Amino acid sequence: MDNIIAKIAIIILLAFTHNGIAMAQGGKSAGVPVAEVPSAGAAAAPAGGGGAVAGVQADAVDSAAAALMDDSLALDLAAETDTVAAPVESVGFHKMLKTKYIEGSAGFMSFVALALVLGLAFCIERVIYLTLSEINAKKLMADLEAQVMQGDIEGAKATCRDTRGPVASICYQGLMRMDESMEDIERSITSYGTVQAANLEKGCSWITLFIAMAPSLGFLGTVIGMVMAFEQIQQAGDISPTIVASGMKVALITTIFGLIAALILQVFYNYILSKIEHLTSQMEESAITLLDIIMKYKLTR
Repeated sequence: MDNIIAKIAIIILLAFTHNGIAMAQGGKSAGVPVAEVPSAGAAAAPAGGGGAVAGVQADAVDSAAAALMDDSLALDLAAETDTVAAPVESVGFHKMLKTKYIEGSAGFMSFVALALVLGLAFCIERVIYLTLSEINAKKLMADLEAQVMQGDIEGAKATCRDTRGPVASICYQGLMRMDESMEDIERSITSYGTVQAANLEKGCSWITLFIAMAPSLGFLGTVIGMVMAFEQIQQAGDISPTIVASGMKVALITTIFGLIAALILQVFYNYILSKIEHLTSQMEESAITLLDIIMKYKLTR
């Protein structure tokens, strides 16, 4: 800063000697106002060689101004460098999850993860099966009614065979006993409907098992973490927050992961139950409609 002020003063004196004017203002970059200097010996310049002296003075003024600009630019760059904050490296979710998994004792966390993976496998299998079992039951019953009333029983059976899902299977069983009494047809449809309902719920008991196991394994890790904390206190012979915190951390992390796994499986399980209820209602409605169609067919014959 002192060098900048000195250069400003030299530039002012050279300009004052060259022009003979005693007016100069302080530089803003220095932050100090410069007072006016009286023009005492300004007119003492010799007449001869004035052009050469003026050229030398002009070159000196330009050099000093360039040096002043370089110093100001260097100061600005230094200030900008100081104000730029260092970038903060963000931690990804998978890295954080991996860190917490290791901190929660990989042995017990593996059991929780295994329960979650197996439960999700059963859930995905049920979701795919139930999704493929859904059909447009009303359209199917309308086609069957048209074929049965026209007397095309074999065509109605072929339609049921070519259609997937439990609704078409129940209708096929009813059409297979068209020549029997209505009581026998109804009994057959009811019995086969029970079998199809059991097929829809296949594997749900395993999902409920893993829903119960996931938090139980987490609580088991909690108990073992507490035991580890007390063992470390016993070995150290003193209750230290650091010693207690390590065991408590393991306990809480395993509990958290167990509860999260149970919540995820519970969401899938409720979704599966809703699809099973929808298909069951479709089966019951279609069975009643089929009995009405068969009754109309028998009355017309």
